[in-house]
Amino acid sequence: MITVRSLTKQYDDAAVVDDVTLDLATAGVTALIGPNGAGKSTLLSVVARLLRPERGTAHVDDLDVHRAGSRELATRLAVLRQEHDLAARLTVRDLVSFGRFPHSRGRPTTEDVAVVDDVLARLDLTGLAHRFLDQLSGGQRQRAFIAMTLAQQTEYLLLDEPLNNLDLTHAVAIMRMLRTAADTLGARVVVVLHDINFASRWSDEIIAMAGGRVVAQGPPTEVVTPEVLRGLYGVDVHVETVRGHRVAVHYG
Repeated sequence: MITVRSLTKQYDDAAVVDDVTLDLATAGVTALIGPNGAGKSTLLSVVARLLRPERGTAHVDDLDVHRAGSRELATRLAVLRQEHDLAARLTVRDLVSFGRFPHSRGRPTTEDVAVVDDVLARLDLTGLAHRFLDQLSGGQRQRAFIAMTLAQQTEYLLLDEPLNNLDLTHAVAIMRMLRTAADTLGARVVVVLHDINFASRWSDEIIAMAGGRVVAQGPPTEVVTPEVLRGLYGVDVHVETVRGHRVAVHYG
């Protein structure tokens, strides 16, 4: 389990994450939703040790994420950032192979190669494996970074807006893969999503944030409601149940 206690992250005098206490990824898929500036990505970045908080703690099981060794943390926790800054000119296969580094330490085994091949195939990237990242479309590049994260094969996956730049076909494929990782491999997934209906369809739990705080937490049936969504986004949303899942529609 990921435990966050009294976590605060500030920029200047403004608290972007404001005294949050939370248990994350208790099982399955957890979606973080909320308006822009709600603190979703910042919370994920602090848990991933990409940012240091002013106050509070974050633990992955027994590990304090800000004190643990890098390799130990990387074998338990994989992170997809919202923005990717790579100066080197890499192929897709090179990038995905980086996901095996915590295991191989730069000396890939046949098992590491097999994992990379499998992930490339699952994300429809085999035909692009030897293409450079700067030769890809935005959606193809996003899938390559997701593949790197999945190749790490950790118990916990943190993904910040993984559906950016993806068409509907590949967005569904990514969410189906995350769902499968949770259901069959025991992975615990935390994903920041802007699409409420994707969160409702694929997650076990939804955490709604606004103003740096958690304002609702529970299964989709409890969070995807007109009242909660009105409080989050300030617009009237109609919610129906379609094939057992809550669907939110704004008519303008």
